[in-house]
Parts: sequence; C-alpha cells; structure tokens
Amino acid sequence: MILVTGGLGFIGSHTVRALGDLGEECVLVQRRAVELPADLAGARVAVEQADIRDLTALRDVGTRNKITGIVHLAGSMPWPPSPERPIDAARQAIGGLLNVLQAARDWDVERVGVASTIGVYAGVTGEGALGEDLPLPMTSPHLIPTFKKIGELLNDHLADATGLDIVNYRISATWGPGDPHGPLFFAAPELVHAAVRGTEPDLSPLPAPAYAEDAIDLCYVRDTGRAIALLTLADRLNHRTYNVASGRATDNAEIIAAIRKVVPDARIDLPTGGTGQRNHLDTTRIHQDTGYQPAYDTERAVADYIAWLRAGHER
Repeated sequence: MILVTGGLGFIGSHTVRALGDLGEECVLVQRRAVELPADLAGARVAVEQADIRDLTALRDVGTRNKITGIVHLAGSMPWPPSPERPIDAARQAIGGLLNVLQAARDWDVERVGVASTIGVYAGVTGEGALGEDLPLPMTSPHLIPTFKKIGELLNDHLADATGLDIVNYRISATWGPGDPHGPLFFAAPELVHAAVRGTEPDLSPLPAPAYAEDAIDLCYVRDTGRAIALLTLADRLNHRTYNVASGRATDNAEIIAAIRKVVPDARIDLPTGGTGQRNHLDTTRIHQDTGYQPAYDTERAVADYIAWLRAGHER
C-alpha cells in the first residue's frame, strides 16, 4: 500500500489513479476529514485524517495500514506565506518533510518519492535539454523552488545517513484536469479555459506578459501522474533525482493552434515577442529506468482538457 500525501490534490489525484491502474492500493492523508471524490469511487483507496506536521498522528496511520512506499506531494508551507511569521512557516515546511521521512524509517518502507519542481533549474543558462546532473544556482526567484532545493539537499543527506531510498521528482510545468492554479506561471491553462468560456484569456496573474513564442516543458497531468506511479513501483532505480516531464518545449503558439482545431473561433491570440528561449527537461533517466514515455502530445492533451471542461467540471 502506497501512502500519498496530497493525494486529493491536482497532481496527487492523478498519481493515485495511475497507481490504481497499476494494481496498487493507496492510503491518502488529509489534514481535514473529507469524503472520497466520485472520480475515485471504486478505486482501492482509503483516506486517513492526519496532518503531516504532527508526527504522532502520521505514525498512527502506519498502525492501521501496511505502508510499503510513500509519495510525498503535499506542501507544508502555508500559502500564501505569512510575512509576519516566516520562521514558523519555514519550520512547518521542513518539519513536514522530516516527519514523512521519519515515518518512512519507522515503517521500513521500500521507497519515498518527494516532489520537487522544474523551478530548481531557474537561472541555468543555455538552450536545450536540462539534465538532472546540471549544477544549480544557489539562488531562487520564488519561494517554492527555494524550499525544493533545500529539500533535495536534505533528502540526499538523509538517504546516505539512514539508508532510505529517497527519490526527488523534478516535476515540469503540469496542466490539465483539476488544475487549481490557472495562469500562475504559464499561459496554457487559461488559454484552454478562455476558449471553452468563449472569452478572451485573463493572463494578469502571470509574472510577465505572455507571448506566442514563450515556451516551457509542458507535461499533461495524466502523464505526470503515470510517471510518478512508475517511479514509485519500479523494482530498481539507478538515480536519486528524476525529471518528470514531457521532454520537449511547447510554446504558446502550438497550444493556440491545437485549441483552434477544437474551437476554431477561440479569441486567444497572443502577441509575438518574448525571449524565444526553448529549454526542456531531459527525460532519458526516467525512460531508461521505468520505460516512461508521455502518452499525450499537445493536440491530444488540448482535446482531452476541453472535453473534460465541457463535461461540466469547473477547472
């Protein structure tokens, strides 16, 4: 049985479905009591109420369930962070990770996978593939990659010190059904939503204006969940860090073209310009060790996302 923190979240819920498709039972830990959503009904999934910041409560989950592996996707950092209590917020974020690793050691689990982010590569210069062995800058432009870098360093140290099999998942720009973020870092989700609504996209939350040439490694969330599931259940992994990604750069112009194949009159044009930089995450490691390849190209992803929204879902 795999314990998934954040298992009812965006990436977490797709990971749970993918684990179920591979025949694995899951137990999800949530801070508040919740019912299993309808789309997970019938799956071999249990939900336990526990806060990962409470080590005693987390340990108790293992007394009621035989935990053989952990996928740690939950964020422990309060969001938005409180400017009045930054030290407490940092303590919670790091403490939640340490509690998960302590529980893993107590339960003698086979592997702990911990979510990291494409954001750790921010500041790396050059074009093309970004491999896991690239040296990373010590600075970060955002709170999330800051704590993910700290987590990766802790994980590497504790893997050596404890003998735990701890694996970092550097998750690329992920989008698709259930996305709660909208255009927080990239435009693609809002372009799809605007096409379905019949409105112009509201890209004001982006940190900078969006251009047709802007590109990033976009991974459809169904592929992201399957990739994490494959890493979780692999008999043997040869590395401690894996890129979870599509392995290619997708620009906004490609997204717009795919949307227009389904919604020809969508009002989603973007101006030309931008840096034109086209980096992507190298997926050689995950392919070699698990056989993973993305199943959703841009056109299939867009068509699936639009169909999902038109079926009456809110995000």
